[in-house]
Amino acid sequence: MFRSIPRMVLLFVAAVVLLVGGGLLFGAGAPPASPAKTELTVSAAISLKDALDEAKQLYTRDDPEVSIAINYGASGTLQLQIEQGAPVDVFVSAAPKQMDALEMKGLLLAGTRKDLVQNEVVLIVPKDSRLGLTTFKDLTRPDVKQVALGEPATVPAGEYAKETLTSLGIYDAVKAKAVLAKDVRQVLTYVESGNVDAGIVYATDAASSAKVMVAAVAPPKSHSLVIYPGAVVRATANPEAAKAFLDFLAGPRGAAVFRKYGFQVAGP
Repeated sequence: MFRSIPRMVLLFVAAVVLLVGGGLLFGAGAPPASPAKTELTVSAAISLKDALDEAKQLYTRDDPEVSIAINYGASGTLQLQIEQGAPVDVFVSAAPKQMDALEMKGLLLAGTRKDLVQNEVVLIVPKDSRLGLTTFKDLTRPDVKQVALGEPATVPAGEYAKETLTSLGIYDAVKAKAVLAKDVRQVLTYVESGNVDAGIVYATDAASSAKVMVAAVAPPKSHSLVIYPGAVVRATANPEAAKAFLDFLAGPRGAAVFRKYGFQVAGP
């Protein structure tokens, strides 16, 4: 059958096959492969959401080869997830307690822990509240029926609230009216909706909502200092990238974002 095909045609076809085959074999003419993005997972206290969302956008805009996914929640819940082996690169807690627990178990990358920001504890009420609350002690009044608090065992804001109320000698009275929330943003939602008469959150959470107002600020000595530490998790597959992002948060550009949302930058 091949005798009927002109010799020049056969030679042409053979040449094409060699060229195409060689190109596939050696990659000649193929576009260069794009480098794979470095993917980071950050677990962070939900009270940081607005600030960290913006910080993430700034960082990935400057370094598009890094992809960052942020898992928000109550710090105690996030701590437990890390202890159970969740794939996390960076952890930022709303209190030292959760970070201390991970550090004691050797789950943090040595030398990476640093305090990032500080916050305040405040009493909030719905914007249209007519109760006239002006102090934390007003929560014991009989016309105050329900007060939203974070679950003290897992929510740092709830633990700070418990410390404040205990310091003022009214914790048991307020506990009887408490509606416990899974995180501080849920406390904020309960107050915004008017489903409770008041709630205890961070100053930054109160500032994020036009539906609530601050009735009182907790006395500074009534609770532990509200510090947000961050650290790289030891099990990270990308330690250098994780450290670089944490350094960005602790640096001047990260600090500017945190200040924008009402946080006080920790340290000198």
